[in-house]
Amino acid sequence: MTKENKIKVDVQQLNLWYGDNRALYDITVPLFENKITALIGPSGCGKSTFLRCLNRMNDLINIVKIEGTVVIDKKNIYDKDVDEVSVRKRVGMVFQQPNPFPKSIYDNVAYAPLKHSQVKKGTACDELVEKSLHDAGLWDEVKDKLHQPGTSLSGGQQQRLCIARTIAVRPEVILMDEPTSALDPISTEKIEALMLELKKKYTIVTVTHNMQQAARVADYTAFFHLGKLIEYDETETIFVNPKEKKTEDYITGRFG
Repeated sequence: MTKENKIKVDVQQLNLWYGDNRALYDITVPLFENKITALIGPSGCGKSTFLRCLNRMNDLINIVKIEGTVVIDKKNIYDKDVDEVSVRKRVGMVFQQPNPFPKSIYDNVAYAPLKHSQVKKGTACDELVEKSLHDAGLWDEVKDKLHQPGTSLSGGQQQRLCIARTIAVRPEVILMDEPTSALDPISTEKIEALMLELKKKYTIVTVTHNMQQAARVADYTAFFHLGKLIEYDETETIFVNPKEKKTEDYITGRFG
């Protein structure tokens, strides 16, 4: 595995339980800055659970117990003095189903930066909204209807609006939980092209069931099975020359 890349998120010995049910086993993995890491594996293998550990979204579930560390820029986000809201500003999340707020396109993007006092109403906010929509590849399609509801957009446009909303608060890491599974092929292609553009500014971790998608967009791929990280390497190595037979069996469709 390439060593010269800078580690953005360093996960060490991460374990998670839902009550008595253990969902993650000793996950240790470096996630590299300005790279896309794909998490692959069969349904229920811990991919989304792991993803949600990276911005403490599992904290919202009462019965969850977590051990281990998730270090971002030398600070463990699970330390007692770390506020989970501040973590979620640094580590944004894009969900499987597009989920725009029941607000205008403009307000969808402006809401969080205004709420967190990152920007004030007026020209600065207008510029942030325009830049975020532009960076999400959506500006040219919506610039004349910013005050229409976000829900009036097509599914693919809604997902790009959610990406614009995520990057508006200037995160460092973007998590994507199967961001194209609900989209048509043309919309999927646009999101994949956008991911490749966004990695110039952000570190991206994405869950996908689409092997071709992982091969197209990911620099690194992590294969999960039954809550364990079976193999992690550069994507080309995982797909062309995996070290573990279980990885090869999954990629070639023998199970999953």
